[in-house]
Amino acid sequence: MKSILIIIFTSIIIFCSCKSEKNIKPISAEYKKEIEDWHKKRIENLKKETGWLNLVGLFWLQDGENSFGSGENNKIIFPKNSPTEIGKFIKNDSKILFESNPNVNVFSDGKKVDKIVMKIDLSGNPTILESGSLKWFIIKRDEKYGIRLRDLNSDLVKNFSGIERFPIDENWKITAKFIPYEKPKEVEIPTIIGTIEKEISPGKLNLKIDEKEYFLEPTSAGEKLFLVFADLTSGEETYGAGRFLVVEKPDSNNNVIIDFNKSYIPPCAFTKFATCPLPTDENKLRVKITAGEKNFGEEH
Repeated sequence: MKSILIIIFTSIIIFCSCKSEKNIKPISAEYKKEIEDWHKKRIENLKKETGWLNLVGLFWLQDGENSFGSGENNKIIFPKNSPTEIGKFIKNDSKILFESNPNVNVFSDGKKVDKIVMKIDLSGNPTILESGSLKWFIIKRDEKYGIRLRDLNSDLVKNFSGIERFPIDENWKITAKFIPYEKPKEVEIPTIIGTIEKEISPGKLNLKIDEKEYFLEPTSAGEKLFLVFADLTSGEETYGAGRFLVVEKPDSNNNVIIDFNKSYIPPCAFTKFATCPLPTDENKLRVKITAGEKNFGEEH
């Protein structure tokens, strides 16, 4: 009886091993290079002056005068490596005026600025002010206006050691079917700061993982489609508030390639000063997506 059980157990192991080997898709040199090149560019973008690693502050403006600088008497307190009293922002409805302290040199586009009406980030060409290693500009989120502050010499930029990833697995490069809406649909996207962003979704993506059917609802992003999704790795191996993924628009047969090896963690994984969108209920997948970037440091 004991020998029969051993034979059966051994057969199960052999069967399982064969099945596992059959499901493993060898990584071609071309595909590995594609993913590694994508990841290298991703890291380079994070480290850029316009990247997410140098964010050191986000300060929401109140109506009227908002004094700022490193001094404790300011309404908005900047880091200690900034002047004590830099100046003030005067908010009048949607108009934001900056006035510099006479004793402080603040520059914009290389020119000293004493007073200027600020263009916000949504204009596509925001007014950027700078003093020393600090740069700041105005963002608008919902009806809120705030100062987004960068320090080009921030500790995170200097000490950044990369992002842990799942092993590259071409099985996670999936062909989905695009199902267009009769007309593009306005979607309300929640954000990590409690606001709602309204985006346009052209349709849904129907995909299969391990023979099970799932749906994702992307939003339009210029010539691409943008996904904010969560899965059963969220809050465990990956960032709790979900991950991002950019995909091409559907081809002539309404096929869309979703490569989860290119899924990446949002800016909020690096800094508490970002205003990231969160996954909608439609984009919370009840499956583990073991591909792409994992988590980074402590969650914010």
